[in-house]
Amino acid sequence: MTAQALQRSDAASAPARRSPNVEWLERILLAQRNGHSCLPLHLGLDAQTHAALIQANFANLARQYPSAPALAGECDALRAELLELRRDEWQELRDLLLGARRGVDAHEPALASIVAAACLGGGHLWHDLGLSSREQLRELLEYNFPQLAGRNVNNMRWKKFFYKQLCEQDGGYVCRSPNCEDCPTYHDCFGEEL
Repeated sequence: MTAQALQRSDAASAPARRSPNVEWLERILLAQRNGHSCLPLHLGLDAQTHAALIQANFANLARQYPSAPALAGECDALRAELLELRRDEWQELRDLLLGARRGVDAHEPALASIVAAACLGGGHLWHDLGLSSREQLRELLEYNFPQLAGRNVNNMRWKKFFYKQLCEQDGGYVCRSPNCEDCPTYHDCFGEEL
């Protein structure tokens, strides 16, 4: 067998590489189902989109984890209510992300919705998504929303950065200072994450 034939044979027998988005979505879903994120039951997606996402990508996972026991009852109801009360804010964040999407992966709109929902949580965005590090979040954002991620040149915390972007777009959010260096809460945006 020639070297070229061996390469073709190896390529044909190698398992198809999953999209990085499927891997991130799996991490987010598992974290949510194990109670390690702030996301509501449907991750910030409508029920139909959530069901389609699970069926298309995670049918085996859905059989292993048929429900999210850590989110059952009152906790999930509160998260869903928070999302509904802040629906306009969620929509602005989602639109900000979608406006900067790469446009090459069908999962980008779902991730924009999920990231926007996690922005409504009270912790660091990577933690509220159920990711294990800020670096994982950076990779997710750079892959899916490169124009937006590329503007965070000073390594501002992501939620703060997103709201600053909305402020600069004449959104309904008020920046507290004319520039970050003069802001009395500078450490909240740029300090070490604990």
